[in-house]
Amino acid sequence: MAMTLEDFIAGTRKLLYAEPDHNGRKKLVIYVRNALKDPAFVAEALSPGTPERKVLYEDPTYGFTILAHAYEGAKGGTPHDHAAGWAIYGQAEGETIMTDYECLARPDGVHPGKAKPTRDYSLKPGDAYLYEPGVLHSPHRNGATRLLRIEGLNMEKFKRLPYERV
Repeated sequence: MAMTLEDFIAGTRKLLYAEPDHNGRKKLVIYVRNALKDPAFVAEALSPGTPERKVLYEDPTYGFTILAHAYEGAKGGTPHDHAAGWAIYGQAEGETIMTDYECLARPDGVHPGKAKPTRDYSLKPGDAYLYEPGVLHSPHRNGATRLLRIEGLNMEKFKRLPYERV
């Protein structure tokens, strides 16, 4: 039986309500990977016309947010973290090259933080990856991609200070 978006939201809530910590997030990564293997779920969650950022669900108790992202062409990002939150990136279509960084200096509100790249790796359809609070990363896409992302906090509500790659 195909997973629906409603099923996915309920499963995410169940996992994070039972374990709202690192262990729960590790279990959620496995859940995301399994959901991304279901073509009907991917088609529903990332339907045609999905914008670059679409909130599918925001939890009223814990504040975690499930998002759909669709990118039609090449696009890159700068080093960033998710502030006090965490994020799980789940690749549905296409390929995203992720870069991890060592933080050399945190931003102070006047000066950007400094980030040194440490490794690049590829997220392909069905892959999911957890970024804990404070972990610096950046995505790069060479073509069309679709991904599901879960943020520990809805980052639209928080100001993030910039980092520069050194």
